[in-house]
Amino acid sequence: MAKTLAEKILGEHIVEGKFRRGQEIGIRIDQTLTQDATGTMAYLQFESMGIDRVKTDLSVSYVDHNTLQTDFRNADDHLFLQSIAEKYGIWFSRPGNGICHQVHLERFAVPGGTLLGSDSHTPTAGGAGMIAIGAGGLDVACAMAGEPFYLTAPAIVNVKLEGKLSAFVSAKDVALDVLRRLGVAGGFEKILEYTGDGVKTLGVPERATITNMGTETGATTSVFPSDGVTKSFMEQEGRGKDWVEISPDAGAKYDEEITIDLSKIEPLVAAPHSPGNVKKVRDVSGTKVNQVMVGSCTNSSLADLKIVANLLEGRVVNKGVSLFIAPGSRQVVEHLIESGEMNMLVSAGARILECACGPCIGMGGAPPSGSVSVRTFNRNFPGRSGTSDAGVYLSSPAVAAACAVTGEISDPRDVFDAHTLEKVSLPKRFIIDDSMIIPPGKGGKGVKIIRGPNIKPMPAFEPVLKGGRISGEVLLKVGDDISTDDIMPAGAKILPLRSNIPEISKFVFSAVDEDFAKRAAQKHGGFIIGGKNYGQGSSREHAAIAPRYLGIKAVIVKSFARIHAANLVNFGILPLEFENPEDYDGVAAGNDIEIITGNLISGKLIMKNKTERADIPLKHNLGERDIRYIIAGGKLNYVGGKFGESKND
Repeated sequence: MAKTLAEKILGEHIVEGKFRRGQEIGIRIDQTLTQDATGTMAYLQFESMGIDRVKTDLSVSYVDHNTLQTDFRNADDHLFLQSIAEKYGIWFSRPGNGICHQVHLERFAVPGGTLLGSDSHTPTAGGAGMIAIGAGGLDVACAMAGEPFYLTAPAIVNVKLEGKLSAFVSAKDVALDVLRRLGVAGGFEKILEYTGDGVKTLGVPERATITNMGTETGATTSVFPSDGVTKSFMEQEGRGKDWVEISPDAGAKYDEEITIDLSKIEPLVAAPHSPGNVKKVRDVSGTKVNQVMVGSCTNSSLADLKIVANLLEGRVVNKGVSLFIAPGSRQVVEHLIESGEMNMLVSAGARILECACGPCIGMGGAPPSGSVSVRTFNRNFPGRSGTSDAGVYLSSPAVAAACAVTGEISDPRDVFDAHTLEKVSLPKRFIIDDSMIIPPGKGGKGVKIIRGPNIKPMPAFEPVLKGGRISGEVLLKVGDDISTDDIMPAGAKILPLRSNIPEISKFVFSAVDEDFAKRAAQKHGGFIIGGKNYGQGSSREHAAIAPRYLGIKAVIVKSFARIHAANLVNFGILPLEFENPEDYDGVAAGNDIEIITGNLISGKLIMKNKTERADIPLKHNLGERDIRYIIAGGKLNYVGGKFGESKND
């Protein structure tokens, strides 16, 4: 039987179940990645399992998020992560080495393999032919312990690319075009698999930009075939031995098909305040711009920055604009220095940042009040930039360069000569310098884990299900497309608290309702009501752990984003949905409710709204395994029983 690319890779890795759409499968994970914002908690969870050494083929711990060291906390976390890596057999990418997804693509991605990462943009590696999936830190910790990763077998969408991109139209525009078609929830429980003659016109970094942004559709992952283009990239990286060819069979059956003519795409932007609010650049041209940022895991490759450098050569950034450049890796920086293109950026007035996520997660670089910032990033949720009333537009590097020069949103076709792009060329072989990546050591009991005073143990959670019912007050009611940034904000003030649940819990929903955490504590927990696509965005499991710490028992919404629903289950919070979405209107903050949970396995529950004297039917999408986790008080309680007591230092 002819198979899709995704079916081939998943089929080689299935250890439990069979690949039938909508049914649970367990897959073997070859590689894992963590970053420092999610990694500290993931490794605290891994420690508690008592495993002597990771059981994956390769696990990498990256420091790229919390690199702004305004006090001891981030620096302490870095030492903790480095000592954990040494003890348990994990590769460690040091601060300044680069953004996890860019570095992983360069140095570790293997076609045909599986990668699980505690970051929602892990699908970036799909540009090199991997099935790469973002997940919560606990799921990654379990994968490092040798446990399968469980997921619902997704539908597979054939995104067929035809033709070739025109000058000044890029992979970012392709990604935005996909978002324009699917929206921010249209990829739920789907894999976006790219095929067609247009695929061979895109380099691996371009493919990675597209798979990176596929996350914003809610897709499980996105993947490109591994072909001659992939082989050339891996040979450039000195890793030709890791290349294998893998592609879908002729006649493979897909659940859906989308055809995109690359030649018909034009420069696009995502306007405030959603990646799915896609518009043609020319439709919003003339909008005054105060800030431009080039970087993030979406657009910080060597090719991206070479384009910007050459477009800015001989020009100076508009006097009303502040331009930031954040290269994706040291490899990118070294090439820009060697070629002289770094001088072009500096001479144009760009502010060069370290190789890190930085402003993408609100770690510096906040725009002015009420301003417009054009960014080559992947998210523009309200307040994510660090300025609550700023308007953030997402764009390609070429559009960003045009905005930096003109001081307003501009189509690069109206600003630059297309012949300039002819000067952009990639080296036949990349500079290979892995000196900032520490390989796994022998580890063992002789390695002492370094724990700063801000690193607190993982809280123990009791099950919320007792006596067949749970009751309490609706503490908060929110609308559609609530992101994990809304639930658990990022930024330089809050991110350093990621390894201290009692402290970070004080900021749950602080951007939405500054009294939420205090009210939850006073009421001894309760419930949250939400709309569609609740929990979109980052994989940060703190958006589940911290509410659980505050006593949240269940979240009742119209629909969930995939990773967040899984994180709620992992920490013992019931993710429930209205059977009839219109019943959302019949519940208000402050209502006293009771949920009858005795028939949880049936998937049908009743919420009694005591305040309004109404019975509201609820449903869930929990499998038998999820229900076992909920009954145990969370996945860590359940899995911890398998591995035994903690062996922490």
